[in-house]
Amino acid sequence: ASSAIGASNVSITAAQLAQQPNWIVVDNHVLDIAKFASIHPGGAHVFANFRAGANDATAAFFALHTTDVLRKYIPRLRVGVLEGAQANDAPSSRDFVNPVGLAPSERPGYATSPYYNASHAAFRKVVRKFTQTEIRDEALANDVTGKAPSSEMFEKLGAHGYLALRLGPSPVLAAVYPGPLPGGIKASEYDYFHELIVAEELATLGTPGYADGIGGGLSIGLPPVAMFGTDALRRKVLPEVLSGKKKICLAISEAGAGSDVANIGCKAELSEDGRHFVVTGAKKWITNGMFADYFTTAVRTSGPGMGGITLLLIERSEGVSTRLIKSMYSSSAGTAYVLFDHVRVPVENVLGKVGQGFKCIMFNFNHERWVMCATIVAYSRVLLDEAMRWAFVRKVFGKALIEQPVIREKLANMTSRIEAAHAWVESVTFQMCQDSKAKHLAGQIALLKAHCSEVMWKCVDDAQQVLGGRGITQSGMGAKVERIAAYAKLGAILGGSEEILRDLGVREMAKETSAVNANNRVLARM
Repeated sequence: ASSAIGASNVSITAAQLAQQPNWIVVDNHVLDIAKFASIHPGGAHVFANFRAGANDATAAFFALHTTDVLRKYIPRLRVGVLEGAQANDAPSSRDFVNPVGLAPSERPGYATSPYYNASHAAFRKVVRKFTQTEIRDEALANDVTGKAPSSEMFEKLGAHGYLALRLGPSPVLAAVYPGPLPGGIKASEYDYFHELIVAEELATLGTPGYADGIGGGLSIGLPPVAMFGTDALRRKVLPEVLSGKKKICLAISEAGAGSDVANIGCKAELSEDGRHFVVTGAKKWITNGMFADYFTTAVRTSGPGMGGITLLLIERSEGVSTRLIKSMYSSSAGTAYVLFDHVRVPVENVLGKVGQGFKCIMFNFNHERWVMCATIVAYSRVLLDEAMRWAFVRKVFGKALIEQPVIREKLANMTSRIEAAHAWVESVTFQMCQDSKAKHLAGQIALLKAHCSEVMWKCVDDAQQVLGGRGITQSGMGAKVERIAAYAKLGAILGGSEEILRDLGVREMAKETSAVNANNRVLARM
C-alpha cells in the first residue's frame, strides 16, 4: 500500500526521527515538512503543533488539512515509513464511510430499493469513477477561478456519452445517440432514475458553478429542440451538441420577466419575404449564455399574454452578443446577459408552432425543475456529509464536536430534512418514469422544488454553524460548504421562485380536486 502513494519506502526509526526537527509522522508516513512549511498558505507557524520525533502528528495534521492535501504532497515530502508500521493509503481521519452521505440505495445493510435495479447500481459505479477521475480536477480549479469548462472537457463528455445523459430520457435519444450510454445502458433503457444518479454524482464534487457549466444549459435548452424541433433541425443540432462540439442554453428570463413568463418582451417580427423572424431584445441571467452556440429563446411574435409567445432556436451569429453576469456562485456557469440586435432567424427554427411557445416552455419546466430538485437535494447531502465528517475530526473543549448535544441536534435536523426531501424526489421520479407528461406532475414538481430549495437553505445554515469559520472560507476544509452556500439562494429563485411555485402547486391541486369532484353536488353549491 505504501508504494502506491509515496516515493520512498525507507524504514525510519524513532532515533532517526528525534534527530530531524522538520520530520513529522502522519498516518505512519514520515514527512519532511521543511519546504512545505515555507509555502503553506497559513505560514510556517501552522506547524507549531506538529511535534517532530516519535510523536504522531496525524490528528494535528487533519485538524487543518483534507486527505487531498496529504495525497498531493506525499510524493514530494515522504522520506520513509515509520519503523514497524505500514503507511496508510487511505487516512482514516477523512476517508471513512459516512452512511448519511450516501444515497439510501447505496447504504451498507439497507434493503434494495424497489426503485432501482442492477443497471442503476452498475451505472452509478461507472458515473462515479468518471466524475472523480475525469471531471474532478478541472471542476475544482475552474469553479474557483470562474473559468468556463474547457472545449476539451465538453468533447470528452460528448465522446463518452455524458452529454447525452443530460438530455434525459427521450424518444429521440436513441436516434441521435445510437451508441451505448455510460455503463453499457441502451438509450431505450435510460430512465429518470439513471438521470437522478447523474445529478447526485456530479453534486459530490461540490462545484455548483462548474457543474452547471458542463450541462446546465444543455439539460434545459436541448429538450425543446428534441421534442418540438423539425426533423431537419434535430438532425443538425442534436449531434453537434451531444458531441460537445457546440453548446446550447435556454433563454427565457428578462429584466422585466422572470417567473411571469407570459410577460416577456423580446420581439420577433416576420421579415417581408416571410423566410425569417427578426429578433430584437435582451435576455438576462442565462446559464451557459457566455459560451453557447445556440439559444432556445422565448420571443413575442404577436400580442400580449401567453398566446403571443413563440419558441425559437437562435444560432450565435451577427447581432448576437453576450456579457458576463457575475452572481453569487462561480462564473464557470457562464451566466450571461444576451442581446439580440435585429438577428435574422430562419422560420424553420420555430420549435413547435408559432404562438404556442408558452406550452412548449411549460412542458420543459417539469424536467427542468425536477433536475433542480435532484441536484439541490444532492448538494444538501454533501453539506451533511461535510458537517458530519468535521464533527468527527474537530475537537473543542476537550471533546469531538459529535459528542456535543447541540451539534448532534443540527445534524439530526439536516438528516431529517434531507431524507424526507430525497424520498419525495424518488416518488416523483417514479411517477415521471410512468408518464413524464402527466398533468398532475406540474403541481407536485413545483411544490417539491420549493421544498427542496428551502431544505438546502436550512442545511447551509446548519453546516456553516458546525464548520464555523471554515464554512465561510473559499479554500481548505470548508470549501465545499462555502461553494454550495453561494449557490443556495440561486436554487430558491431559478426555475421559478419559491413563492410562485407554491402558489402554482396549490392551484394545480385545486384543479385536480375540482376535476375529481366534478359531479359532487355538495361542492357544486360552494
